[in-house]
Amino acid sequence: MNNWTKRWDDRYSSEEFAYGEEPNNYLKEQLEKLSPGTVLFPAEGEGRNAVFAAKLGWKVSAFDISEEGKNKAIKLAETNNVSIDYQVGELETLNFQPGQFDALALIYAHFPAAIKSEIHKQLDQLLREDGIIIFEAFSKKHLEYLAINEKVGGPKDIESLFSIEEIKSDFPNYEIIKLEEKEIELNEGLFHNGTGSVIRFIGRKK
Repeated sequence: MNNWTKRWDDRYSSEEFAYGEEPNNYLKEQLEKLSPGTVLFPAEGEGRNAVFAAKLGWKVSAFDISEEGKNKAIKLAETNNVSIDYQVGELETLNFQPGQFDALALIYAHFPAAIKSEIHKQLDQLLREDGIIIFEAFSKKHLEYLAINEKVGGPKDIESLFSIEEIKSDFPNYEIIKLEEKEIELNEGLFHNGTGSVIRFIGRKK
């Protein structure tokens, strides 16, 4: 097992949910505006967002590299009387099809810096034309917030964080409905607490 996988298995192996059991606020607000269809949650961890989408009637697929994350997600789905298709592995090893999804939900999906743009391009292939991306993750400016308060969480290296320019470059074939850098308050479980800086992106695939 590599260090990256071990890190997430360790984080998700405790009884308590690392980022809580409630969905991310921005995801909740955006998903509730859309008619349910098929949605993919990359790097979904313990399943809070996927389970929320399933409760709204979405057909939910999710993946992560952490077996411990999957175990918690399946348990959370059972508690909420919904089912989700949750796979463990690297994206290229999974059996998703081009154009399979109506929506992509990238919520704090901080992939390792060296591969994050490549993964975005692979994920783009899985979204149908006119499909929607919902994205929230820490911005490069977030390091300033992290220096003041470690409890807000997020990657500690600038390359793993996002900029508006990167999002435009990774998702060039999208109508931008919203793309902004924003200071927000986070209160999500044990590891996202306090003021942080995020990039938010809503895009429709052309």
